[in-house]
Amino acid sequence: MCLLFTGFLAGTFFGIEPEARAADSFIERIQAAIKARLDGDTATKPLVCQGEMLCGIRMLPLAYRNRNHLPLWIDASLRLEKAEALAEAIGRAGEEGLAPSDYHLEAIYDLLAAVYEQSSTKTASASPELWADLDLILTDAFLLYGSHLAAGRVNPETLHTDWKIHPGAVDLLTALDNAASTGNIDAAFGKLRPAHSEYAALRNALARLRGLTAANGWPVLDVRKTLRPGDRSSAVGDLRRRLVVSGDVDPTGPDDDPLFFDATLASAVKHFQQRNGLKVDGIVGHDTYGMLNVSVKQRIRQVVLNLERGRWLPRNLGARYIMVNTADFNLKAVENNQIELQMRVVVGQPARRSPVFSANMTYLVINPYWNVPRTIAVEDILPEVQKDVAYLARQGIRVLQNWEVDAPEVDPATVDWQAYHADRFPFRLRQDPGPYNALGRIIFMFPNQFAVYLHDTPNRSLFNRVQRDFSSGCIRVEAPVVLANFVLAGDERWRPDALTEAIEEGETRTIWLSHPVPVHLLYMTAWADETGVIQFRSDIYNRDRDLERALTRSRF
Repeated sequence: MCLLFTGFLAGTFFGIEPEARAADSFIERIQAAIKARLDGDTATKPLVCQGEMLCGIRMLPLAYRNRNHLPLWIDASLRLEKAEALAEAIGRAGEEGLAPSDYHLEAIYDLLAAVYEQSSTKTASASPELWADLDLILTDAFLLYGSHLAAGRVNPETLHTDWKIHPGAVDLLTALDNAASTGNIDAAFGKLRPAHSEYAALRNALARLRGLTAANGWPVLDVRKTLRPGDRSSAVGDLRRRLVVSGDVDPTGPDDDPLFFDATLASAVKHFQQRNGLKVDGIVGHDTYGMLNVSVKQRIRQVVLNLERGRWLPRNLGARYIMVNTADFNLKAVENNQIELQMRVVVGQPARRSPVFSANMTYLVINPYWNVPRTIAVEDILPEVQKDVAYLARQGIRVLQNWEVDAPEVDPATVDWQAYHADRFPFRLRQDPGPYNALGRIIFMFPNQFAVYLHDTPNRSLFNRVQRDFSSGCIRVEAPVVLANFVLAGDERWRPDALTEAIEEGETRTIWLSHPVPVHLLYMTAWADETGVIQFRSDIYNRDRDLERALTRSRF
């Protein structure tokens, strides 16, 4: 809905006095009505306008007090262009994966219509309270929508205890003042939404998927038969049409035999598999069929959820940083907005999922000792020791009496291991450096409350798996030496050959970074890659489910 208000008819205002004097007088009455509205006990009582509960009860008084309660969206001539622009901007909230109805849109349009009706009839009984309500609801809508753009609708820490990542504070009142003074509403909201290119790409993906919905989405495929290159059947034709709709096949390409599974179609299947986190083999089996038959509606919802997560990210990731997407089992090292390296990672299993947070990497340790976390000690290692005490020696694990710095070593053969359990386990288990050390040859340290880090691993075969959620929370990296060279770049003491030599010496050494490197551990099940291709991943930790529930039950 778009309403255009061009001001009152020339001559008289309400047919009583010259227009300018009447406008001045009416603005003063609107000003008084706004002040009366906000002079109540807004700190403890809800503020309601036209049946709409206003959410910014703490910020609204500040917003108007700074301008002596003059309206923000109604100018001195009683024109409403700024009000219309704000209403139209809120009407486009769906582009962000947000709901315009959450921001008083219906009430705003009703009030605009009522105000226009009063102005057109030039009645002397026009209500300044109605105009004041319009201005207050518009301001509340701006503050609420702006806060959701800047930081999301849901506070992730109330949803996940292991989610400690924040976008940082924004000055909503300054943004409000700029929008109201300039009338450039889109620019104000543009500065509040995340500036990351990935967020913009995901918004574009949402628009494309909604376009597919309007065109009835993509066809559902029959999953009875595995399809391979060289096959010819009507099922191959169905597959081709499905991949054309999702953009994996160029519809303008050669198509001599649409029922034949040719090399072009095999390439398209591999492209689809890659962007859906599947085994890339060009064969359409059970898992690939499963992803192909996820509906457009479900994909739209997945994008909406991840746009919300995008609003939770730090606004400044750093000029040089490391990002791990645990849902993708992948690490990227970025410098000046360019991906310098990528590698596979192994992340926490669902029972010990990797957390989400940002921290600064400050040092790394080569040939590290491993002080076994208590949970792993009692749940994983103790049962093995109770079966065979020699397990400790085979794994290079020593037993220390407690967690004190100078705790004495204990001969494991003297311990009655059957007497110990999860509620009674005073020992510290420490694994020596070496080929069996769970941390491998390098651990990358970025102090955090979860004691989660990046590290090498002796178990290299796991990197060949498609789904790599096998760790106890820490992140195992595929190419630790390559990553170490990235974080140590520019440090003349630690050129690649010097690092390799130090590792081969076998001694435990701590290397402090001359410049800390931000590390961001994320969880994104949908995003657009650097080429703009939409990527989807399985929700291994059920975080999508939890966020869906939170967004559904929490209007604001």
